[in-house]
Amino acid sequence: MPWEKTYGGDAHRSAEARLAEAVGLAASIELVVVHSVIVPLRERRSSSLLGSGQIEIQQKILEAQHVDVVVVDAQLTPVQQRNLEKAWGCKVIDRTGLILDIFGARARTKEGSLQVELAHLDYQRSRLVRSWTHLERQRGGFGFLGGPGETQIEADRRLIGDRIVRLKKELEQVRRTRGLHRSARKRVPFPVVALVGYTNAGKSTLFNALTGAEVMAKDQLFATLDPTMRGLKLPSGRQVILSDTVGFISELPTELVEAFRATLEEVSEADVILHVRDAAHPDTDGQRTDVLNVLSGMVKDGTLDEEWPARTLEVLNKADLLGGVDQVPISKGAIAVSAIDGEGLDRLKAAIDARIGEGMQVVTFTLAPSDGAGQAWLYQHGEVVAREDDAEAIRMTVRLRPADRMRFEADRA
Repeated sequence: MPWEKTYGGDAHRSAEARLAEAVGLAASIELVVVHSVIVPLRERRSSSLLGSGQIEIQQKILEAQHVDVVVVDAQLTPVQQRNLEKAWGCKVIDRTGLILDIFGARARTKEGSLQVELAHLDYQRSRLVRSWTHLERQRGGFGFLGGPGETQIEADRRLIGDRIVRLKKELEQVRRTRGLHRSARKRVPFPVVALVGYTNAGKSTLFNALTGAEVMAKDQLFATLDPTMRGLKLPSGRQVILSDTVGFISELPTELVEAFRATLEEVSEADVILHVRDAAHPDTDGQRTDVLNVLSGMVKDGTLDEEWPARTLEVLNKADLLGGVDQVPISKGAIAVSAIDGEGLDRLKAAIDARIGEGMQVVTFTLAPSDGAGQAWLYQHGEVVAREDDAEAIRMTVRLRPADRMRFEADRA
């Protein structure tokens, strides 16, 4: 049962849009939603979030519907959660708990699973410290050295703390391994094109349509949590790596911020960023703002450079739901596509090609006729725009990415 938070929340998100999103989140982990309502708040009650009258009204509805779980689309304090559970006689979870459950169910990679478990433990520890006073049972002893004298809540805190330490060590090892993989990719430096966008904007469907891959693509929130990469050949013949990433969402739980941004590291190194939007969604402008806010936050913490807007293309997906690409209102520089029927994909590939080409440099190299390896490398990594052959030398004029030019020159220094 989602609730619209009216106190200091996203001013650009309507109550109806938040309600629809919360229903979608609940349904994505196979909860059957039998009742949903928007409850306006005049003030936030520290003990229960809602006023006593509102709680009583909903309690009668919940009893009549035989509800087992209530989802409150807000961040509840441990005290508020406990009091609502007592009043309604059923399990209550807030937005943070719901998203944590979704991430836990969807994470597939080793790092994703570790990050989600770490976020879960941080969340549980906050509940333990603040509200589980019924666990404060003395175990005996003096209580000043821990062990036999500690209370149950202290023991639980210690166990969670120990597990968090072990998880962080495992994560560090996984990150080192991933860093080696990224370095290996740089030795065969194809441009990287990263898909970003609000959850359920159709990124995975677009990824499959462009690459011919079979990444899971469902009409549900957070269908993709772990990054996926595939090769893509552009109209110029240039080969690029396309990366599908986790979908964004407003008010991401603080416990998941680190895990979420870890899945977006490919974005920070991408040559082109495709911001995929659901053009048919009634709150598409609000979703766009949420995505831009997350990316701006990545700039502030050093995850992303300040030049990312210059290499970003806005892709307005799901044009088929609006009657075709010609019916989609286009903002400057945006490209309308339908990942379902393929309309507009050729135009998108050409735009990616052009954007990568903008950053390339035109250089002339003089090679020995016997240097077949050098010639082949330039053909593979650049665009040969002119070539002159004679008995003593071969002069090749090539368009190259700056990194490729530096690498080629360094190998021959």
